[in-house]
Amino acid sequence: MLIFAANQKRAYALDALRGFAVLAMILSGTIAYRILPAWMYHAQEPPPTHTYNPNLPGLTWVDLVFPLFLFSMGAAIPLALSRRLAKKVSYPELILHILKRGFFLATFAIVLQHLRPTIISQDPTPEKWWIALWGFLILFFMFVRLPDSLPKWHRTAIPIIAWISAIVLLSQLRYRDGGGFSLDRSDIILIVLANTAVFSSLIWLFTKFNLRLRLGVLGLLLALRLSATVSGSWIAQLWSASPVPWLFQFAYLSYLFVVIPGTIAGDLILSWIQNTTPAEVGGSARIIEQQELSITPPLQWEINRFYTIIVLILANCSVLLIGLQGRWVWQTTLLSAVLCWAGWFLFTKPTNETEYLIKMLYNWGVYWLGVGLLFEPFQGGIKKDPSTLSYYFVTTGMAFFILILFTIIIDVLNQRKWVQLLIDNGQNPMIAYVGFANLVWPILVLTGVDAWVIQNTKTQLLGFFKGIVYTLLVACIVSLFTRLKLFWRT
Repeated sequence: MLIFAANQKRAYALDALRGFAVLAMILSGTIAYRILPAWMYHAQEPPPTHTYNPNLPGLTWVDLVFPLFLFSMGAAIPLALSRRLAKKVSYPELILHILKRGFFLATFAIVLQHLRPTIISQDPTPEKWWIALWGFLILFFMFVRLPDSLPKWHRTAIPIIAWISAIVLLSQLRYRDGGGFSLDRSDIILIVLANTAVFSSLIWLFTKFNLRLRLGVLGLLLALRLSATVSGSWIAQLWSASPVPWLFQFAYLSYLFVVIPGTIAGDLILSWIQNTTPAEVGGSARIIEQQELSITPPLQWEINRFYTIIVLILANCSVLLIGLQGRWVWQTTLLSAVLCWAGWFLFTKPTNETEYLIKMLYNWGVYWLGVGLLFEPFQGGIKKDPSTLSYYFVTTGMAFFILILFTIIIDVLNQRKWVQLLIDNGQNPMIAYVGFANLVWPILVLTGVDAWVIQNTKTQLLGFFKGIVYTLLVACIVSLFTRLKLFWRT
């Protein structure tokens, strides 16, 4: 038997998932280009030329990274907003907080893009790398959560000085197109995050007691998305219109197909943290009697069952990535269905809230995966860009599965130390997102290390190893910031 760890106040498995996603983003951008197999890059940008081909279907691990990050953001929404509701924050104040967060995320997206070294200039001049480093320092003090031990006027003055410094710097820079600062120059990933963070938070806020209504919103979004493909229709015109195209486009809301299922996972995690097991999430549902689900140790499932779950989930994810990228679609669908069916027997008769959480995460994962696989033939096969319905739902199902893996490692096997580096990065994702391009990379270039590394990593193995080392450098730096309790916030 396994002993259940004491109830935690933080969902470390969710932090690990977020950290896994952001570090995988860094890895995908730091491995050697041109020389690795096609499954090591975006499916629509195969080697050796990496020319974008929108008609090329497939799914690689690189394509999975962004949905994992979106999913983890969605799962964090019920946890974050519930804490504010518990503090008796009014709905108008909460809505203002949501809009404020969206504003800061959008600001971060715009300022960061202007400070990226590859955007500043294509010329290998030291100046651009020093500007990138200076940009990291400015961003640090713009968004860092300063210690409460500092005098209040310090905590007020430092961010103001950083914001003024950003305005001055951006007003002086000139870019490859000859222009200066532009609202249209932004990080698309962060802009999508800003849009989905605002809309999914509002949707959760007004549907937190009604899961069916939340799923109904997805149905309305699906209708809009499908009708927008009809050329000349009023919905197509609405879908392509925007009063502020640099900030909002309806197409960004398609990623709610990932984020809103993420809020369902968040509801389940919230119930687990509160030691309750709702019969259905998202509502003032009945609570299963504690006599039915023991909330005290030990766990009743045997350890071998958990190890079997881990193997089965890893096998299913591998089948999906290999099969969909290799275009063995019906075979992949059939084999994945068999694995899901086999796994069903491993989740029977949960005896406490942790086992129940794992079971419910699995049920939802199988559901969204099934929807995604049934949509696979639609829109020319699964694609990240342009993103297809199959892409949203398949990756959502896989996100549920990977969250189960981290839950078992941390909350069942009590092996948090195995994934502590992921947790540290997941708790500080903004620094991790910026850390390579604006901190590690400029230092490596200015010291001459990057040129030496590139010269000596021209084989496939070394080209991949280069990405691993660079990613670990960023991960360790972010972990240090986290342990020093220096968090970036929006």
